[in-house]
Amino acid sequence: MSLWIINGNVWNEASGSLEKKHILIAEGMIEAIVDGSSAPDTGSSEVIDAGGKLVSAGFIDMHVHLRDPGFEHKEDIATGTRSAAKGGFTTIACMPNTRPVTDTAETVRYIKDKAASAGIVKVLPYAAITKNELGRELTDFAALKEAGAIGFTDDGVGVQNAQMMKNAMALAHSMDMPIIAHCEDDSLVEGAWASEGEFSRKHGIKGIPNESEAIHVGRDVLLAEATGVHYHVCHVSTEQSVRLIRLAKQIGVRVTAEVCPHHLLLSDEDIPGLDDANWKMNPPLRTPRDVQAVIEALEDGTIDMVVTDHAPHSAEEKARGVQLAPFGIVGFETAFPLLYTKFVQTGKWTLGFLLQRMTTDPARVFRLQEGRLEQGAPADITIVDLEGERTVDPSTFASKSNNTPFGGWKLSGWPVATIVNGKVVWSE
Repeated sequence: MSLWIINGNVWNEASGSLEKKHILIAEGMIEAIVDGSSAPDTGSSEVIDAGGKLVSAGFIDMHVHLRDPGFEHKEDIATGTRSAAKGGFTTIACMPNTRPVTDTAETVRYIKDKAASAGIVKVLPYAAITKNELGRELTDFAALKEAGAIGFTDDGVGVQNAQMMKNAMALAHSMDMPIIAHCEDDSLVEGAWASEGEFSRKHGIKGIPNESEAIHVGRDVLLAEATGVHYHVCHVSTEQSVRLIRLAKQIGVRVTAEVCPHHLLLSDEDIPGLDDANWKMNPPLRTPRDVQAVIEALEDGTIDMVVTDHAPHSAEEKARGVQLAPFGIVGFETAFPLLYTKFVQTGKWTLGFLLQRMTTDPARVFRLQEGRLEQGAPADITIVDLEGERTVDPSTFASKSNNTPFGGWKLSGWPVATIVNGKVVWSE
């Protein structure tokens, strides 16, 4: 049966404004988008009345952790995809630092099969660059690609050996596949959890220096130039990394990059103290100067997209204290409201800019068919209430985990319905 979404507000990039539209969906695709000034003939179709709410292409998140297989007490594919849908995401790409690590075709197929049976949004699996993410031996790239991996990354750890990374890049390039890099020099971060900045100095603790990230970015940019690979930088957080990526793009290196909402909104000076591990993430919160640098980089296209790095952990794990607790925060359900409230409502960004960085740009970078609200595109759609204000309440998250520093924030721009392939998968 076909579906009409009527009375929706759709962003028109040409006019820079919202326009009332009706959208017809049939067989999982957008069949028509028509003027909303008069009621359409919906016939026997199912009808969703958007009531003037924003209707957008479904959000795309190219960096998430579903913890499945191996860490299902934190999250699994069923709860992770439901949390994603509640946040308006229709396509997500999951990282391979699972147990077992996603370093075999069998594990890639497990993720794809479970996502098909238990998931409610599209799940794209990454595979590891090295076996067990140990940095010692490359995985079987050809078998992993054939099984359905969309790229290669040792996310969670940086590839420490330059020759290993160059070999990986050369092999990935020969297969027309991207390398996605967690940039971190282990020799500079051991024993630290917060950034080297005002917070670490105030509390007399060892800090993680910006160079720990930027050294790998600089090394990998040179290797990407040498090999021709598409090199994608994970969760950029430092001013130095931004400078290197900007220069690389200017000279024609095939480099793209991403940034998380928390690195756009929070600095180390916002951390309330040494007691709350919900402020512990990797990369850590950097200085206000770094925050400004990544904002400007997202605005000028040096950074291509927003991702969440959704990283669920159990309450027990986060209660161990900042030194022992694992790194990471959840991000699906607050990403759009945070950025809409703090950047669009304040006039710093247009709504169109934010939508572009969460839909068309990740689709462009990773050559996906999704991310478009137009005739002939997959009917992956998010409906958002731009007006109603709500308070972030982690106890209501669809995720198994609620490790976030944003509890209690008052935000607007909450998704209210998510549609994947023309099917409503989540709705209030």
